[in-house]
Amino acid sequence: SKEEEGGRTTCALQHHNTTTPHHSIRKVEAAARTSRYFVMAMDSFPYLTATLLFSLAVCAFESYLDMRQYNLYFVEKRPKDLQSLISEKNFLRSQDYNADKMRFKLVSTLFFEIESTLSIVLFVYPFLWEGIPNWFGISADSELLRSLAFQGILTMASKIVRLPFSLYSTFILEERHGFKSEEMTLGLFFTDMAKEIVLTCIIGAPILCILITLINWGGERFYLYVWAFLMAFQFIMMYIYPNYIQPCFNKVETLPESNLKKAIEELASRKDIDFPLKELYQIDGSKRSSHSNAYMYGFCNNKRIVLFDTLIRQNTEPEIVAVLAHELGHWKLSHTLKNMFIGAAQMLAMLWLFSRFIGNQALYESFGFKDKRNATIIGLILFFYIYSPIAHVIGLLMTMWSRKCEFEADEFAVNLGYAPYLRSGLIKLQEENLGTMVPDWMYSAYHHSHPPLVQRLAAIDAAGKKAA
Repeated sequence: SKEEEGGRTTCALQHHNTTTPHHSIRKVEAAARTSRYFVMAMDSFPYLTATLLFSLAVCAFESYLDMRQYNLYFVEKRPKDLQSLISEKNFLRSQDYNADKMRFKLVSTLFFEIESTLSIVLFVYPFLWEGIPNWFGISADSELLRSLAFQGILTMASKIVRLPFSLYSTFILEERHGFKSEEMTLGLFFTDMAKEIVLTCIIGAPILCILITLINWGGERFYLYVWAFLMAFQFIMMYIYPNYIQPCFNKVETLPESNLKKAIEELASRKDIDFPLKELYQIDGSKRSSHSNAYMYGFCNNKRIVLFDTLIRQNTEPEIVAVLAHELGHWKLSHTLKNMFIGAAQMLAMLWLFSRFIGNQALYESFGFKDKRNATIIGLILFFYIYSPIAHVIGLLMTMWSRKCEFEADEFAVNLGYAPYLRSGLIKLQEENLGTMVPDWMYSAYHHSHPPLVQRLAAIDAAGKKAA
């Protein structure tokens, strides 16, 4: 009957209402237990040991990849795919150059791995942090001044330790293979280094102070304020670097009126591109090296393209335009915008994760820091150690994404009708820069953000047939 049905319904509702609070309580208790277990796991986790093991594992794996690639630099016969593309002379030059670079890389990687390991196991960072108040007469409670002194010591120590490697790379390795410019003297080298140190002080010191202040002031959600600041700083640097920092190292000039300038302007103004090009520049990249490059920068309808003089000298006008069609493809296909959003999301996630660890006393004590005040700069350094596994995974995924974007930008240039000139331009860039001719598939997949030349040319040919 209806009365019986109504009674059953009422009973069911009453039963539901009486059990719901118990369910909620059990869920809260389960969540609390999970949180306690997580905190206990964080407190008991062997951070230092895990950091060392992971660092050594990465070093061993990357050295294994390096040796795989190194062995291929002794191949003397051009692969069949390259015989019609690369001269035997340039092929052997490339093999010799890259073998030299790999030997240098293997030695420097081993050295810096030993240096990093010793600095951790010998508790160098705690020694420096605790000694700064006595050495510089800084109050132990003055976190900003103490952090600036700490970072200054690390920066200068890094410059000094890396100096012999930089000198060897520039004045022996690069010169041996014809890449060092005659203008690149020891005087210019050390002038560049001095400028870098001054710029680090002018820009880096205030940024460090702002970051520490935001983290200490922002409470539990400091990561949102830090993220907003870093994003704003990134946009500001996109304007400051090419306009004020780049001219400190290179001579930047407006590209003179020429057929090349006219061709680039016509490319940018095509209806299927509509790139808001405002200015074309060239810089004296040959002042330091014969390697070639080009890049774009600017906001909204205020875009600029910069060409290295080496690129202009080494390539024909149609090849340069074809290479720029590829670069404009990145803009038209929103690769630049997508990378910006991906980078912003990564940064926010990383800062949020940092907010979970900054107060973990066990992390600091694991690396030898006994001070309960847990300085922010120390927390940042230690966090980057334990974040390293995630960073490596993200880096590998971004390499895969970058390769996909390169293929798409190549196809974009092909669809504009630049297939033959893009082919010849890429081949010439590979030859002039002595790029790797025989890449190991595993080494290339791990390290190279651009696909190997042969794969790119095959994709260009396929896209050309498709567009025909």
